[in-house]
Amino acid sequence: MPSLRTKSISTKVTDEEYALFEALAGGQTISEWARDVLLKATKPDADEQIVLAEVLALRTIQLNLHFDVSQGQTLTGEDMRQLIDRADQNKLSKARERLAEAATGGVP
Repeated sequence: MPSLRTKSISTKVTDEEYALFEALAGGQTISEWARDVLLKATKPDADEQIVLAEVLALRTIQLNLHFDVSQGQTLTGEDMRQLIDRADQNKLSKARERLAEAATGGVP
């Protein structure tokens, strides 16, 4: 049995905003459309997480590579493989942490 919707959220909008919401709602009522939009906003965006995870992994590799080279180290293929593996190990959790911090107004 579905849960009853007993709570309400409301806000004031301009005529232009209302017209935009009406157009975006398409065949839905504005209320149903707004509910869907609000619920989707509470869920993490998988594409956003993946892209940020890859950028953070690249950043980790780049910083470690520059540091090692600046220290006069010569990296082997195995060294690079280890850098990549280390960056890949926690890239998604780091991305999720950063996105959560951004959502709550925190600073990384």
